[in-house]
Amino acid sequence: MTAGISEDIKKASTLKITLTRSLIGRPDAHRKIAKTLGLTKTDDVVTRANTPTILGNVRKISHLLTVEAV
Repeated sequence: MTAGISEDIKKASTLKITLTRSLIGRPDAHRKIAKTLGLTKTDDVVTRANTPTILGNVRKISHLLTVEAV
């Protein structure tokens, strides 16, 4: 199992991603990843297809996100 990503999430075709922690004081790389995912403000929610690119981005900032399988 990859750190921060459960088996349910890996098998889902779509992911519901919520930014639960603020980006204030975070490294610029974390801010760019959040923006790439479409998350700009706390409590923003996006739905994305489950691809290796999205999973990699989610893993990098998993401490700021809540991810659900849809």
